Amino acid sequence: MNKRDLIQALTKVLSTKKEAKDALEKIFSTIKYSLIAGEKVTIKGFGTFYTKHFKAKKFTNPKTKQTSMLIPKHKVKFKPSKYLLM
Repeated sequence: MNKRDLIQALTKVLSTKKEAKDALEKIFSTIKYSLIAGEKVTIKGFGTFYTKHFKAKKFTNPKTKQTSMLIPKHKVKFKPSKYLLM
């Protein structure tokens, strides 16, 4: 299932395809900006989206034996609800 399929499913509930697309875009942008702000996004019966911070760390290239640093970053994680796959 992709974004187009989600819009088609929403079109069955909403009156037009444009309304469905706008609704889906609003949902995705709200989730995105909540995650950027460091908030958890929980959708009951589906799961939780959250960000995890990874510190900077050293690593060594095995071929060249050169040591470098990985930059610190945030990654989005998803924990499914226990009811999702029932």
